[in-house]
Amino acid sequence: MLNREQIKEIIPHRDPFLLVDHVDEITPGVGAKGYWDIKADNPVFVGHFPDNPVLPGVLMIESLAQLGAVSILSLPEFKGKTALFGGIKNARFKRMVKPGERLQLEVVITKIKGPVGMGQAKATVDGELATKAEFTFMVDMKTEA
Repeated sequence: MLNREQIKEIIPHRDPFLLVDHVDEITPGVGAKGYWDIKADNPVFVGHFPDNPVLPGVLMIESLAQLGAVSILSLPEFKGKTALFGGIKNARFKRMVKPGERLQLEVVITKIKGPVGMGQAKATVDGELATKAEFTFMVDMKTEA
């Protein structure tokens, strides 16, 4: 549904920190599904770890947050704004993610009150849970559209 260029029209992230390649489904303010293809030439693998490249868990969480931001910032009242982390709860890492794998992302927004909200997210590889977390976000209303 949305490619990288279209995603960049919604969220401010850019390479090398744009961690969503495609959005398959989106319902503004409700949730989204998409993916991030983990490329072997990602510079993070130079140091994490040289003989056993593993995607850092924090980047999995960030990719989920970016997908959530696509959903939230697709609402007309938040167009052109920036969504920021307010908190992360119950993050669990269940599977290593390696270069060449596709990280399937899914975010459900569970609550929005003004510029603050909450969501639940999970990432899988070939149907196997890689990570899951709950998060609180806030939209920076001072950001210019």
